[in-house]
Amino acid sequence: MDMSELIDPFARLIEDVCTPAAIRAIEEGGDTAAMWDAFTQSGFLDALVAEETGGAGLSLADAAPLIALLGAHAVPLPVGDTMIARALLAAAGMEAPVGPIALATGSGPVPFGIVAAHIVSGTAGSPVLTGGAGQSTGAHHDIDAYVAAPDGAALRPVGAVLRALLISGAAGRVLEMTVAYANERVQFGKPIGKQQAVQQQLSVLAEQAVAARIAAAIGARGGLTPSLFDAAVAKHGASLAAGQVAAIAHAVHGAIGISEEYDLQLLTRRLHAWRLADGSEGYWARALGERRLAAPTIPTADFIRAA
Repeated sequence: MDMSELIDPFARLIEDVCTPAAIRAIEEGGDTAAMWDAFTQSGFLDALVAEETGGAGLSLADAAPLIALLGAHAVPLPVGDTMIARALLAAAGMEAPVGPIALATGSGPVPFGIVAAHIVSGTAGSPVLTGGAGQSTGAHHDIDAYVAAPDGAALRPVGAVLRALLISGAAGRVLEMTVAYANERVQFGKPIGKQQAVQQQLSVLAEQAVAARIAAAIGARGGLTPSLFDAAVAKHGASLAAGQVAAIAHAVHGAIGISEEYDLQLLTRRLHAWRLADGSEGYWARALGERRLAAPTIPTADFIRAA
């Protein structure tokens, strides 16, 4: 299948329904029904569900560009979570409920918990479905929430890969916005993007955006049950990049970048939230370190090749 046949209509769908105004409305507590209905009617929510159970049968690696698009447009609904949850439920012989589903892995606030109708926790083989009532984090316009759900730590690797994919999409979009701004903003008679110091920062920003994309791809190759190694590499790399991407973008944009009216903050707030969700870079660095120390007799190069 030519993936452009899926990516192009999905991109058009997001551009049509997920405008900055629509994002702000949902963050302010507005109705999510119209946006969610558009995703439901598109059929993309079953992209990862096996063909024999009525889905498209895509692998997570195949669907990675779709999930990255969700991050690039700061979609304020758990579309990626729902794709994964519906695939896990279908594989377990359970009927997926109507409405947005968030993944709860027991690591801090649940991403999209405020706007989720249902929560999936448990394990990949035995998912547990519960109601989606969550407690607000209290942060300004935050759509994440604290949720009481059964233990979902076994889903943390796939949750981490999902967040890495979202980060990669958001980082790419932030790079585009920042380069465009640097080429448009004139100071001392020339665009600030022509200044060597700014160019250096933009090159680091581009490097980190690419690093996030590569890290996320490593995680996605393992499908819905990624290895701990792949999940750790994906989330550690993407989370590290998220902080640097957000910081450089705001430095180049200056004061306008932190204003609520400017769209950059819609993305950088997500970058910071997804950086922590399902384990921060510190959490996954520790996981990698512990695994490495558990095999002290194996040379590091052999350890990496085996992983």
